Amino acid sequence: MSFDPMAVAVDWLDAYRAGDIDAILELYADDAVVHCGCAGGQTITGREALRAYWVDRLRKYPAGTLDDLNPWQNDGTVISYITSAGVMSALLAFDATGRIKELDCSPSH
Repeated sequence: MSFDPMAVAVDWLDAYRAGDIDAILELYADDAVVHCGCAGGQTITGREALRAYWVDRLRKYPAGTLDDLNPWQNDGTVISYITSAGVMSALLAFDATGRIKELDCSPSH
């Protein structure tokens, strides 16, 4: 592994907190999949759908401060952060180049 998964997760949260959609999207692999456990759950695939998801997410649920950050398996990270809806938890899995290939987010329990 030639990247630091936890550093990429922090970069992701920093871009989210800044509301920088281009920086957020740059962190994702072209074939990334997002599983969002909010509001009944949804799965997002494709660049345009991912952009639309983040436009909505940034408007409705801006991210606040980091709550927790931990490694997950060999190449992933679990990050939790505070939004207007409460504490959210996101599991980020990466491809070999360090781009997010899968994001699974939901409210923390």
